[in-house]
Amino acid sequence: MSLAALDGRSPAFISPVYVGVPFMESELRSAYHALIDEAFDRKYLTNNGPLVQRFESEIAVLHKTKYCSALCNATIAQILLMKAMGLEGEVILPSFTFIATAHSCLWQNLDVVFCDISPDSLMIDPDRVEYLITPRTCAVVGVHIFGNICDVDALSRICSRHGLKLIFDAAHAFNCSLGDRTVGSFGDGEFLSFHATKFLGTFEGGAVLCKDKELDAKIRLLRNFGFVDYDNVAHLGINGKMSEASAAMGLASLPMIEQRTAKLSRVHHSYRKNLAEIPGIRILPVGEKGRSNYHYAVILVDAALFGVSRDLLNEILWMENIRSRRYFFPGCHQVEYYGRVHRQRSDPLEVTEVVSQKVLCLPTNIDDPIADIEKIASIIREIHIKANEVNKWKSLQ
Repeated sequence: MSLAALDGRSPAFISPVYVGVPFMESELRSAYHALIDEAFDRKYLTNNGPLVQRFESEIAVLHKTKYCSALCNATIAQILLMKAMGLEGEVILPSFTFIATAHSCLWQNLDVVFCDISPDSLMIDPDRVEYLITPRTCAVVGVHIFGNICDVDALSRICSRHGLKLIFDAAHAFNCSLGDRTVGSFGDGEFLSFHATKFLGTFEGGAVLCKDKELDAKIRLLRNFGFVDYDNVAHLGINGKMSEASAAMGLASLPMIEQRTAKLSRVHHSYRKNLAEIPGIRILPVGEKGRSNYHYAVILVDAALFGVSRDLLNEILWMENIRSRRYFFPGCHQVEYYGRVHRQRSDPLEVTEVVSQKVLCLPTNIDDPIADIEKIASIIREIHIKANEVNKWKSLQ
C-alpha cells in the first residue's frame, strides 16, 4: 500500500478514528431516557438523589467493597479522599500518569515526589518508592494504568512498615482485578473515573471506593459543603456531588459492561495478532495477572528496530486519520508547570523518560474492529518497510 504522507493520497480512514470515544450502544439511549424520566417525575435532580444512591450501591457490589461515594469527577474524588485522610507533607507518586493525579496533591498543599516506574509494568516501582521515603512522607499514590493493576502487595508492605497511607488511582481500572481481588479492595482508598471517554462513563463523574465507614462518612460530608444537617456546617467542604443525570448514565451503562469487555478483548487480541511480526513494535500485555477491561491498546515503539521514531509514527498515523495518543507524554515532571514553576524532589526517573518516548495508544472502541485493526496494522507495517522514505520525507518538512 501507499502512505498519504508520501504520495499525497487521501487518508486511509475517511473519518477520524479516536482513542477516546464514548460508548454509544443502541440500547443505551433508551435505557438512559427511562432513568432520567424517573428523575423528572420525582423532580429530584441532585443532592444525593435515588439514582446516585442506587449507582453507588451497584458500583460497591461490583467492586466487592463496602463503600462507594459518587462524585462529580475523579479529580475531586482524589482531592476529597486525601482531605478526608488529613494528609500533610510529601506524597510519592509516579510521573507516568495523567496530570490530574499530581495536581490533586498540590490542591491539598501536599508536596509531590515523583517516583520511577517498572519498565515491564509501566507502573510505580515499589523498590524506588522505599528509596524516596523521608520523615515528611505521608502517603503513596499508586496508579493502575491501561487495565492493569499495580504491585499492590509490595506497596502495602512498604506503607505498613513506614506507617504511610496508600491510595490508588483506578481511573483506568474499572472492574479490573489482581487475581480474584477486585479494584476497591486495595489500600486505604481508591478512586474511579467516569469521564465520558472511560470504560464506563457518566458524562463526567468519579467515585471513591473504600472499606472504612468513617472515611466514607467524611467524604460524604466534604462533597456537600460540610453540611451535617440542614443548618449545621461542621467541616470545610466543597460541592463535589454527582447529579442524577450522571448517575442515570452510569446505571444505563452498567448492564453493558460484559459486552464491552468482550468486544475490547477481541480488539486487544486482534492487535496482538496483527502487530506481532512487526520489528520494533511491542504491545503491552494486559489482564495476565487478573481481569482487565481491555480499554486501552498500548504499543511501545523501539525506534532503532522499527526504523521510525514513536513521534513520527504518531504524526503519520494522524495523517491517515488514525488519532493515536502519546499516553502519558511527556511525564508530569516535564510539563511546564512542574518543570519551571513547581520544582519538586524526585527520583532520577530514567525509566519514565525512556518509556514516555515509546508509548503510543491505538484506537479500541471502533465500529468495525477486525477490518479497521487490519488496516491500522498494515499502515504501521508499511511505515516500517518504508522507514527510509518516511525519514527522508520528514527531513524535508
